[in-house]
Amino acid sequence: MILEFTVGNFLSFRDPVTLSMETSTISDFPENTFSAARYTLLKSAVIYGANASGKSNLINAISTMRNAVKNSGKMSSADVFPVTPYLLDTVTAEKPCFFEILFVLDGLRYRYGFEVSAEKVHAEWLYQAKASAEKPLFIRDGEAIEVSGKFPEGKNLERKTRANALFLSVCDQFNGEIAQKIVEWFTRCNTISGLDHQFFRSLSFRLLSGANKQTALDFLDKLDLGFHEVQLDEEDFSPELLPEDIPLSARLRLSADLAGKKMLRFNTLHDVYDPAGKKVLKRVFNLDTQESSGTNKVFDLLGPIFDTLMTGKVLWVDELDAKMHPLLTRGLVSLFNSVETNPHNAQLIFATHDTNLLTYGNFRRDQIYFVEKDERGASHLYSLIEYKDEGKTVRSDRSFEKDYMQGRYGAIPYLGDFSKLFDTWQEHKKSPIT
Repeated sequence: MILEFTVGNFLSFRDPVTLSMETSTISDFPENTFSAARYTLLKSAVIYGANASGKSNLINAISTMRNAVKNSGKMSSADVFPVTPYLLDTVTAEKPCFFEILFVLDGLRYRYGFEVSAEKVHAEWLYQAKASAEKPLFIRDGEAIEVSGKFPEGKNLERKTRANALFLSVCDQFNGEIAQKIVEWFTRCNTISGLDHQFFRSLSFRLLSGANKQTALDFLDKLDLGFHEVQLDEEDFSPELLPEDIPLSARLRLSADLAGKKMLRFNTLHDVYDPAGKKVLKRVFNLDTQESSGTNKVFDLLGPIFDTLMTGKVLWVDELDAKMHPLLTRGLVSLFNSVETNPHNAQLIFATHDTNLLTYGNFRRDQIYFVEKDERGASHLYSLIEYKDEGKTVRSDRSFEKDYMQGRYGAIPYLGDFSKLFDTWQEHKKSPIT
């Protein structure tokens, strides 16, 4: 379970910012919280902000950290980390990016982080805490790596660690017990895009063809998408089944790779009525071509969302609300903020523009985050519980959506006066072209 995530000097984040999943002292919506070890944590967090404010960069940051942990041990000496520092400052542009995460694993708290540039690891650290006091397992400063006696799996691996490899990843490759558990924890911390959701449909296929099929169907039925049954068809692969907008090179490659293989396809079953309104038969609709883009997105996200719920993972989603009605978004989020549908205390962290959730999402004030850029283009992250309104904490009975849309909490676009644009265009129209 995530306690907090911090990123600094990465993309639009110049100074370190922290998203915390620990609860504050407020008592709103206790069902949105759970206990892990000695901590009380949030089941979900929602992130708001204007376009280009940095919401996606925050989710990109956790994805970058996860991929570095999983893959740096496999990199060659010539490979580079895909990181970009804050470039709008002459100092930070030359400094490494900072990532740190606190999480609970097997009843223990770990604090792991690193500083990296494209070419190398500048610093790395891992701390463990059984109680309140934490103890270092290893600390890395440049080429020097100091390994604690409480981390014997790291002994004699210092010299085997390349400049562009994380020490934790190297320990995992050599079957270090703690390192393996931590790397496995990172694989259970998933990030997905609500825009490129079609890449996750394979998980939905597995869900709707497995033991949890009825649970997923019951959820789909409650969403009122216009059908009550789903059919899973298998057919021989044909190039005609590939999306029309796929590049020719990719189409040729996929056609060669998939030749002779079976393809799975979702169909939805709709009731057909006679003139008297009586159900007389069912008609099969192709999900891809005959259902809305919003319905397709719901299907694509079913797999990763239910996989997260059923296994107690952590899921980060960018643009969760894209293509979906606000009530659909609310329905997906409610799965996490529930004792019944989230028995394993999975966590959801997502970015959205859907302000309806501020009124109807039943979020605690410490679950609501905002991202805003300053005049130098640097992103800042803060929660509603941290925000001070005339020196006081925002009350729970405030209209959060109304206040946010009026700019009370910041993190909104400041638009110019569009009413004068037509007059300007008309003036340009009258002016002679030279």
